[in-house]
Amino acid sequence: MGHSDLDPAVHERRPWNAGQNVGQKRPLKLRDIWAIRFYLDEHKRLRDRALFDLGIDSKLRGCDLVKLRIGDLMSAGSFRDRATIIQKKTGRPVQFEIMAEARNSLTAWLDRRGGTIRDFVFPSRVDYLGHLSTRQYARLVDEWVATVGLDKREYGTHSMRRTKPSLIYKATGNLRAVQILLGHTNIENTVRYLGVDVEDALTLSERTEI
Repeated sequence: MGHSDLDPAVHERRPWNAGQNVGQKRPLKLRDIWAIRFYLDEHKRLRDRALFDLGIDSKLRGCDLVKLRIGDLMSAGSFRDRATIIQKKTGRPVQFEIMAEARNSLTAWLDRRGGTIRDFVFPSRVDYLGHLSTRQYARLVDEWVATVGLDKREYGTHSMRRTKPSLIYKATGNLRAVQILLGHTNIENTVRYLGVDVEDALTLSERTEI
């Protein structure tokens, strides 16, 4: 009996994702966030601390985060209360806030980095006119989570994007708010993204006394 040329067994190729966890990445917990911040501060990694804080606050995909320019975050020498960018994946605008921790770490980083409003917040170390690559961002996230004892196979750049929405959802149960913050066009995408299940729904219901 013949075999299809499309059958991987014919070519005896190892699947690209063999041994890897390719499922949904876990969000960070509050204790993980502060552990990573402590590590980055202890090692005086100003850029990485700013990148980490902004990744959490912005809830942006890696491809959008690394392309942020100073002018996206600042106007007339001050941070914007809220920044707006057009998402690469959807072509739709999304807003995000810049909270105190991110403002402080970004101030320290930009004081060292310098540049104009047209420059990338996180420049490439290979091409100073370019931006940090998404691959390098992914490597940094792997390093950060590993240094605080987390399994890097279970975390990734999407952990950064999911962290704040997950905390907001657990605190409020407001899926619509999370949908807006993530820039999802369909709330079903938000449900899948957060991994909302029956247990979550029952927990929220149990908090409500009538």
